[in-house]
This record gives sequence, structure tokens and C-alpha cells, in this order.
Amino acid sequence: MDRQAERTIAGILQKISPKDLVGAALQESGLIYSVVGFVPASDYTDNALLISNLGYLLAQKGLNTCIVDLKVFYPNIYQHLAVHPNKRGHGLIKVLKSDKTEFREEILRTKYDRLYLLSPSPHDLIEEYFDFEFEHLERVIERLKGMFDLVLLDIPNIPPLEFCLGAMKYCHIGFFTAAERIETSGNILKLLDYASSVGISTAKFTSVVFMNLQDIQYDYKVLKELGFNIVAAVPLVKEAAAYALDGKLYVRDNPFVNKYFLREIRRLADILASH
Repeated sequence: MDRQAERTIAGILQKISPKDLVGAALQESGLIYSVVGFVPASDYTDNALLISNLGYLLAQKGLNTCIVDLKVFYPNIYQHLAVHPNKRGHGLIKVLKSDKTEFREEILRTKYDRLYLLSPSPHDLIEEYFDFEFEHLERVIERLKGMFDLVLLDIPNIPPLEFCLGAMKYCHIGFFTAAERIETSGNILKLLDYASSVGISTAKFTSVVFMNLQDIQYDYKVLKELGFNIVAAVPLVKEAAAYALDGKLYVRDNPFVNKYFLREIRRLADILASH
């Protein structure tokens, strides 16, 4: 990244992520809850990139961390963490089907200390996930809470799918991930309105993590006016995506990591580890 680009990113981050934008609720509670959900609010976000690097930093803080990939139709976090995917019928789907399943046999151990992954198999059929109810997911999350210090949920923004609304219902705190897209605020409100209409509390989803920031004249103030807080702002870094393609973690494996990328991911890790 050249100096002009660095100055541009620095200006964006200074504009949208000053200390006073960090949510008051987060500061007061210290995020003492252990199940954390991330929902994309627009195109051009990359939850897998964010959560895999974030999970690594949390594990490095000594927290036993389990990432749960709930994108049952298109799981991809196993690629970011360079682990072999589950065989068909194993992993997430197996623990959802039976409360007698041994979780430790279905959770993938990564090459990083204290970092684990519960993922669907990319070989599972789509229709195999249609019959699960909220209580199946609740049971799995409750079990994981007893096994790990932190559980990070990668939640698909597919409101009719139980893995979307169920995860929103049972996580303790939630973040929207967003890009500089005009539809971002509208998409957040639509999802929260729908969740509220079916009896799911939305108060836990008031924080936004911006991803892939570029030099776009975006109105960040609209989110604050709507009651949302920007807690981190991660710039677009091509090398981070390239490292993910090779199954490497950018914050660990790149000796010249972008300082703004690292700062914002660390900001979020510090918030989650502050309990």
C-alpha cells in the first residue's frame, strides 16, 4: 500500500472510529458474554476473513475459542484455517441431529493453539438442513458454551433460515459487518424488524464492524443517528484475501501486516477479551 493510500485509509478510520463512537453498552458491560454473532449487512463484507483472524488473536490471549460456521449452504472458514473439511454427514449437522453425539469428535482442531472450528461439510446436501428448529441450535450453542471460553458465530443473512434467526436469538452479543454500500443501513433495519416481528430480541445487535474500507464518500453518521455504534473499521487489504486463499492467517503469517488492519482487528479482540 503506497503512502497516499495509507493517508486515505488513516483519514477514513479517524473519521468513523473515534473513541466516542464505541458503543456505551460495550464499554459498560465489557462484553462478559461468551457467544458472539457476526451477520453481514451488505455485499462486499468478508466474515470468514474477519472471524478467522479475530479467532486467532483471541486464542493468542489464552482464550479457548471455537468458531462456528453457520453458513450451511456454503461453508468456507475451514479454508481460511487450513483444515480438512468434514466428510458428508459429519461436523455441524451431526451434532444438530443428536444430543448423544460426541462433540469432540466433530469439532475440527486447527494448527493454532486453543482455536477450534465447528463447520458443516461442504459435501452435505442443502435439503438436509431444512428440518432443523431453533431448539436444535440452542442445544448445540449451550454445549459449546460449556466447552469454550468464547464461541464466535458466522451467521448467514438469510432471515427465513433457522440458522440465521436462531443464532441471533441465542448469541449473547451481536455485530453487523458492513461495507460502504448504500443499502447497508436499510438491510440492518429490515433484518432487525423481521427478527423483532417473530419475537427475537434485537437489543444485542447495535454494533457495526466496517469491512474492506476504501476511499468512498459514505455517510457513516446515518448509522449513529439510527442508534448503531461503529466499533471497528477494517481497511481493504488485498494481501489479506490472498493469504486466505493459501489457508494462511494474515495477522499471523504476513511479516508486513497493514498496521490499520491489525489495529482494528486487535481493537475488536480486546473488546471481546475484556471480561
